[in-house]
Amino acid sequence: MTDTNRATSTSTSVDQWTSVQAYTLAVICLLVGVAAGWFIRGSQSPAVAPGETASTSAPSAGNESAGGQTPASAPTPAQMQKMADTQAGPLIEKLKADPANAGLLQNIGNIYYDAQLFPTAIDYYQRALKAEPANTGVRTDMATAYWYTGDADTAIAEFQKSLSYEPTKANTLFNLGIVEWQGKMDIDKATAAWQKLLDTNPNYEAKDKVLELMAQAKKHSGVKPGTPAKPLQ
Repeated sequence: MTDTNRATSTSTSVDQWTSVQAYTLAVICLLVGVAAGWFIRGSQSPAVAPGETASTSAPSAGNESAGGQTPASAPTPAQMQKMADTQAGPLIEKLKADPANAGLLQNIGNIYYDAQLFPTAIDYYQRALKAEPANTGVRTDMATAYWYTGDADTAIAEFQKSLSYEPTKANTLFNLGIVEWQGKMDIDKATAAWQKLLDTNPNYEAKDKVLELMAQAKKHSGVKPGTPAKPLQ
């Protein structure tokens, strides 16, 4: 990642993991990356294509050529909770001595976001934003987490607030377009967000994906805004 928002203080806990924990979490993040679909993390470099995360380079648990591993089943919600709690534990301990540390709060939020524990992630993101309200990476991630809880309206409001601080934030515009389309079926607002992204970020490396999404969304032109989206055939 090149953005400072997603960066580094999480590494303070990495060296405390066992190799088994690190591998398991890599698999979890791989599965989450697949499930996350189009969205881009608010603090993720645009160089990473939509639908990918940095964790997608992790080895697949089902690759038998890598040391004879047999396919692993997807972790249960309880397992994901346990692994996230284990990873976040050292950071939460540090937070006790510095409860308003925005970096710690953000990184804890990121851990729970990656484990798909979105309400918990939102709580930590909210606390981070009290200390750093203009952190558009955190706000974009929080907005996306709201979308995953089924709250499109709050997601859009938080994307818009992020844009009030950084009007040309590419990842915010990208995700806003998806929620306007998939959450509200407002094709005009979705394509306006994506067009602004392209106009203000001429070197955006996921340009082809944006154009693809615009073309797909326009197939829903004429559908009344507010109608839930249906998968394209």
